[in-house]
This record gives sequence, C-alpha cells and structure tokens, in this order.
Amino acid sequence: MSALKVQIDGTPLGDDEARAFWKRFSDHMEEHKGDLAGFAKSEGLASVRPEMDAGNAVLVGSRSGTQQPYVVAPKRAPHASSGSSDPRSKGGRPANGKNGSKKRR
Repeated sequence: MSALKVQIDGTPLGDDEARAFWKRFSDHMEEHKGDLAGFAKSEGLASVRPEMDAGNAVLVGSRSGTQQPYVVAPKRAPHASSGSSDPRSKGGRPANGKNGSKKRR
C-alpha cells in the first residue's frame, strides 16, 4: 500500500497529520467536487493540489501559492520506462489499419 503524504510549503507532515489531512480533503471533495480552493481556504492555505511522487499520492499545500484548477495529479519526477508510452508501439496493427510492411512480389 502506498503512503498518503502531505507537504505544506515544502515541509512534510507526519504520518498521523497527513492521514487526517487526507481524510478532511476526501470528505470536502466528496461534498464539493473539484473545489480545491474551498478546501485550501478551510485549512488556512492559499492553494492545494494533488501530485504523485514515486507511486505515492501527495497533497501539496501552500500559504502563498496561487490556486490552480483541479487536474489529474501530475507525476513529480519522471520514472524510467520500458518503452514508448504510445499505445501503437506495443505491437498490433498501426492506427491506419495497415500492417506497416510492404509485400514484395
């Protein structure tokens, strides 16, 4: 299971504090879909946003940063990949329906 983390102005919260913060965040977002600004304000923050860090969900809060719209949590650091993220590169037929090789006669 991955840990739920919280950072406020770059300082990580302890595990118990982070779990409680995430609980409040989840409860708020259930009642107010996408309302990051409202949650930030309720916590005495200027902004909050979700991120992913090495497979762990992180809520990043700031007392001075500008609130951004709710989006899918970006990854913090690029991770090594075993190939292209293009689904066409995983075998099978190309998007144009052709097999990609020319027949020789």
